[in-house]
Amino acid sequence: MKSIAQFLNADARHYQLSFLAIFFGTGLIYLGWGLEISKLLLIFFSCLLTQFLGAKISGQSLQSLKSAGISAFSLCLMFRSDMLWVIVLVSILSIASKFIIRINKKHVFNPTNFGICATILLTNEAWISPGQWGSKGVWWFVIGILGFIVLTKAKRLDTALAFLLSFTGLMAYRILVFQHWPVDFLGHLFTSGSLLLFTFFMITDPASTPSHRIARIIWAVGIGALAFYLQAYLWINGAPIWALFLLSPLTPLLDFLFRAERWTWTSTNLSHQVSSTN
Repeated sequence: MKSIAQFLNADARHYQLSFLAIFFGTGLIYLGWGLEISKLLLIFFSCLLTQFLGAKISGQSLQSLKSAGISAFSLCLMFRSDMLWVIVLVSILSIASKFIIRINKKHVFNPTNFGICATILLTNEAWISPGQWGSKGVWWFVIGILGFIVLTKAKRLDTALAFLLSFTGLMAYRILVFQHWPVDFLGHLFTSGSLLLFTFFMITDPASTPSHRIARIIWAVGIGALAFYLQAYLWINGAPIWALFLLSPLTPLLDFLFRAERWTWTSTNLSHQVSSTN
């Protein structure tokens, strides 16, 4: 048991891989998603191969394959397409964005977020799957608690709370005060498993969020406000994901204005580069 704890504590990605695997297994077995295994395997193969080639070309450690695994799980949980070539494309774009779209040796976008949004824009043959989890309130507890553990290791709980409070606060005002709808509408909106996965596992990516705490909070509140506008007034599916995609380019500016030490995944600094997540 002690060796397992040491293994998990050695790299925060071990926690993320473990919990994402639990979510994924729960969806397949308990919720009965009925996904095609061939497509899921294709996502993992494409992500890992792209990461392997990118690491070899750039001289990164193969420890970065863990990050590709996180990206693969995230795509399996949030991305859908009927076309095999689109599945390959989203996997390549997700991982390749880490190596290509960089400023000051730090990638600008969360890889999974970029891959999903870019693929939807380029192909019109893909979509975000927000409702596959159902709306049972238990997901608030399960994903929230597990996400809290991950974020405690990754030190990005401030980002999750800033986003969640701004987004839910604005939506609550619109639904309860402005529209005078029953509170059940608000509860249904925020028992979405995908929203919680986004909050605790995508927007909190320590490798692509602003390094300084104040900058992260400003950034996350901005994403929450934009997501509210996109969802409440434009009725855009997966509004938080699109808000993150649109505001991620602000991260280099915030890092310049608010200087702070950059995040590294491993507790022992075995890897000399800053790896990525999701």
